[in-house]
Amino acid sequence: MKAEKRKKLEAAGWHVGGAAEFLALTPDEAEFVEIKLALARRLRALREQRHWTQAELAKHVGSSQSRVAKMEAADPTVSVDLLVRSLLAAGANRRDLGRVVGAKTR
Repeated sequence: MKAEKRKKLEAAGWHVGGAAEFLALTPDEAEFVEIKLALARRLRALREQRHWTQAELAKHVGSSQSRVAKMEAADPTVSVDLLVRSLLAAGANRRDLGRVVGAKTR
């Protein structure tokens, strides 16, 4: 959010916070969510780099297109295990995974 907009909202009496505060997440929970989102974004990026459809990635993973869509959206029903296995199937290696997990998003 732009600083100017934030100031206007706060001046009007609104409290501006983040998703972690709104959902009352602990720092560990918030970090886990950020890691899962980063893995999901990387999966989509790898799929697009390979010019694969979601259905094509699903075949490599042994899953369905709808499941791949949920993976890329970091759906709560998708495990980190499935995201990692899918990233490996899409061509990622340990170093790639380390970069994704280790990168700070903020």
